[in-house]
This record gives sequence, structure tokens and C-alpha cells, in this order.
Amino acid sequence: MEKLYLVTGASRGIGRAICEKIISEGNQVIGIARNIENIDFPGKIFKCDLTNIDQTQEILQTISSSYQINGIINNAGISLPEPLGKINLDSLQDVWNLNVRSAIQVTQHFIEDLKKQKSGRIINIGSRAMYGSKDRTSYAAAKSALVGCTRTWALELAEYGITVNCVAPGPIETELFRKTRPKGSDAEKVLLAKIPLGRVGTPEDVGHAVSFLLSENSSFITGQVINVDGGGSL
Repeated sequence: MEKLYLVTGASRGIGRAICEKIISEGNQVIGIARNIENIDFPGKIFKCDLTNIDQTQEILQTISSSYQINGIINNAGISLPEPLGKINLDSLQDVWNLNVRSAIQVTQHFIEDLKKQKSGRIINIGSRAMYGSKDRTSYAAAKSALVGCTRTWALELAEYGITVNCVAPGPIETELFRKTRPKGSDAEKVLLAKIPLGRVGTPEDVGHAVSFLLSENSSFITGQVINVDGGGSL
């Protein structure tokens, strides 16, 4: 049966790849993104700055009044690298706000409907940074918090047939990634030396993992973190 999934941060990179994978398997997708101009999105997309609580609530209400979703992929996030000792507390709050607060707000808005359906999938997009990453205290803390949310929600929602898991990507070939690690650069070489499989991942690699966790084949998996990082977390 066709399912409808909500994806945040859906317009590009990992979020876009997740949406395209969902569509390719015969399901439908609703996206939320801050910038949606001049994109050919494969489903319905809503413009929203998820850092704004009130704007987020308004968009969620618009979506829930017209659609019944079957699952949520909390993908929207931001990393603002700063070393300990120079962490701007406003930046810390910004990272927490988008990575964690928005995931909680989005999920809470739809959770009662999912409970009534007695089924559903919730996937939080984490990061290898949760194991520790230089200059990323804020980001590592936020993604670690998402793991805590994942496990807590898995326990709370199991009785309703809802599974909750986390997909934690390592370095992924996105526009943002290449801004700091151009192909052939020393920065890329240093990074690749830490990846056992010897390559950077693709957004599609993450999309495949998400697709599996959305499928019935994963119905006995909940509360888990799936690392998509070429072995880098080892």
C-alpha cells in the first residue's frame, strides 16, 4: 500500500536523495525546506524556516489539516564548527534549535495520528560526529541528543506499532562537504585515511538505509542507530 512520508530539509543533499528514493519505491513524500525556489521537487514541498517555532507550527498545522502521513524523517540540521573555548552560545542554541527542537516539534505534532494508525516509521538523521569530532561540540551534542530521543521514542511508541530509528551518516558527497574538502585536497586525503572503505559516501547511500528502515522488512528493528559511514565510526 502506498505510504506518505514527511521529510524535513528536503530540498537538497541527503534530504533530496531520501525523497527521490521514497518516490522511486511507489510512495509519496511531503518536504519541508527553507529554500524551495527553482527546484523540481518530486512531491509536495512547503517553505518553512524550521528555526522559527511559530512558523514551523503554522506549516505543520497546514500539512496535518490536508494530509495523513505515515512516517517522519527528521533530516534538517546545521553544524557550526567552533573549538571549545570559542563556542558562541548563540551558535550553540542555533544548532540545538534546528537539530533537536525542530525534530521534537515536528514529531510531536503528528504523533497522535500515528498512534491512531497503529503503525508508522520515525527516522532521525544523526551523524558520525556523535562519537566525537574536533571543533563540533555543539553538533556532536545535538546529534547525541537525537540518539537519546530515538531510543526514548522507540520505547514509548512500540505498543502502537511505530518504530523509531536513527541513521548516522559519515562524510557524504554534498555541496556543503566539498566547500571545505575539495577533491584532491589535503583535507580530503586526511579524511579518507580514516574511512576503511576508502571513499566518501553519497546521499543515495543514506537514502538506501532510510528506505530499508521505512519498509516492512525492518518491522522488528527499533531504537537502533545505523551508521552509514564506510566504517569510519570503527
